[in-house]
Amino acid sequence: MSSPISDTSPEGGVSSKDRPLGLARRLLTPAGLTALSITVAAALFAWGAWQRRWIADDGLIVLRTVRNLLAGNGPVFNKGERVEVNTSAAWTYVVWFFSWLSRAQMEYVVLGITLVLSVLAIVFVMLGSGRLHRHRAQAAGVSGMILLPAGVFGYMALPPARDFATSGLETSLVICWIGLVFWLLMRWATTATPSRAQILTLGFIAGLCWLVRPETVLVAAPILLLLFCVKQGWRSRVLLVVVSGLLPVGYQIWRMGYYGLPYPNTAVAKDATEAKWGVGLTYLGDLAGPYRMWVPLALLLLIAAVVLVNRATAAPAAAYRPPNSLRARWAKFQRWLHSPAAAVTLILAVGLIWLIYEIRVGGDFMHGRVLLPVVFILMAPLAMIPVRLPTREQWRSTVVRPTGPRAAAVVTLAAWIGMIAWALAVVNTGPEARAGTLTRNGIVDERGFYSVQTGNAHPLTAADYLAFPRIGSMVDAIRRTPEGGLLVQAAAMDDWVAIPPLGPIPEGGAGHTIYFINLGMPSMNTDLDTKVYDMVGLAYPLAAHSPRIEHARIGHDKSLPVDWMIAEKGFVPEHDWGLPGWIDEDWVAEAKVALTCEDTRMLLESYQGELTVRKFLSNIRNAWSYGQYEIDRVPEYEIQRCDLVAPALQNPR
Repeated sequence: MSSPISDTSPEGGVSSKDRPLGLARRLLTPAGLTALSITVAAALFAWGAWQRRWIADDGLIVLRTVRNLLAGNGPVFNKGERVEVNTSAAWTYVVWFFSWLSRAQMEYVVLGITLVLSVLAIVFVMLGSGRLHRHRAQAAGVSGMILLPAGVFGYMALPPARDFATSGLETSLVICWIGLVFWLLMRWATTATPSRAQILTLGFIAGLCWLVRPETVLVAAPILLLLFCVKQGWRSRVLLVVVSGLLPVGYQIWRMGYYGLPYPNTAVAKDATEAKWGVGLTYLGDLAGPYRMWVPLALLLLIAAVVLVNRATAAPAAAYRPPNSLRARWAKFQRWLHSPAAAVTLILAVGLIWLIYEIRVGGDFMHGRVLLPVVFILMAPLAMIPVRLPTREQWRSTVVRPTGPRAAAVVTLAAWIGMIAWALAVVNTGPEARAGTLTRNGIVDERGFYSVQTGNAHPLTAADYLAFPRIGSMVDAIRRTPEGGLLVQAAAMDDWVAIPPLGPIPEGGAGHTIYFINLGMPSMNTDLDTKVYDMVGLAYPLAAHSPRIEHARIGHDKSLPVDWMIAEKGFVPEHDWGLPGWIDEDWVAEAKVALTCEDTRMLLESYQGELTVRKFLSNIRNAWSYGQYEIDRVPEYEIQRCDLVAPALQNPR
């Protein structure tokens, strides 16, 4: 009697017992190994990022703007003041969209978005690298090649790469954008006749650079120029310009009219145009030193040399025939532009330019953060490496050639093993030993710092940060002062001073204003009616337009005295009325006069005044001059600069 369930399918089908064997065989093919490599690498990075999950104080800053968007107050940090506090406009609206869609707690929404984008970045860059090497192998007629993850380990192994995979900052979006652009660029470069949709998709994604983060223009501008210059009709060029430029240009016009600046206020606060070469080199050493970055660099250069030698020996170049006319030379150059060699050259060039830019502007105060995109883009072409497997006869051959398939495979596999060994050696090293402390140059392991200060290995929500010094006591101070006022730090670590508002206090209180160096923790632990400002100037344009303090900590090298806040926002200016004794009455009086400077009043009106059509157009006309405007942080000198009449002083100097 036959069994009702047969192991063999009808029509000569595959036995169910043979299916696992068939799957194993498919995985052992070049395509299967590539897919397995991408899956394993993405899973490892997801696991590593999850082990170091957290939301930074600066990540909470974005959520304050999203809260205002959801409440109908517009893309602002403080209600009624049009200030762009977030450097990445795209990140603000990505978080807003998924927060609106899910209605879940925003901190967990951001955690999910950042983790997904970070993993997708790894997938995209490996797909692009794999596409590049498969195309070169096919063009050279090479068979028996497998792809292994290598350069991607140079990024994944870095502790800050996993820290900022879930930090709530736009780093994950930037990395994902780079990975996507790289993959699309490799697809375009390896396609003999790209479709219009393929070209325009790459152009549109690259054109988003200005919205993703201003520095990404360094990548996108050369790519868009490349797409524009390749051989095509002018109609296609015009369409490329429209598709790639419509959204960023439209947003730029809106930004200038709405905010009164040509770039985010963060660029003003941090003086992104000023050169700080020495600080930048120190920042580079702070990343490269602890992880011995020269090791993966040397190994990847060795692999690149093997790839180039193999390419030259596999497909010898045809005899060179120089073009005989300028038009012929231009045509030949256009053909070269649409090639993998041109695409890889461009990627490496913009990576080096980006590195130079970050060194010039001084890097950052967070360990490794702004150099992560540079590392990611420089390792992109070798995110996966090609290993050409010699035939059985080549393995057995007694003839040893330095450029032969056997030597190439041995060197490449040895370098690959070296990459894995380096990754395992540094994966949990670096700044962990100094967690919770600043280095002498002001750079800090941000995740370690906040983990130590909050006593929480994974601070994720605003409530987790109530354990941070001053934040819990700030909330208590707000409860103790229902009439409102300006909260400023007192001498004691967990104490705040409330400066009363000027004038009759309305029923229900006059509301609270907080003046503190951190923005994320205070703004997410208070309601939207509470104003939160910082002396660095991220949310307080007046401070942003003050000069840098020489040799101060990078990213924190502006500090506008609280006297300006008291004078501008209308708090009591005299000791007899409640002004703390350590604040100079005369400085407050001078700051009040300094604020009458006509140019300063125009600046304040650009983001505080009612947004009429006339104001919108005026902001567009004056946006660049507002961006360059600077006040003196000392009220007395500002009065002299604006040629104003100094007030009578209580204690003449």
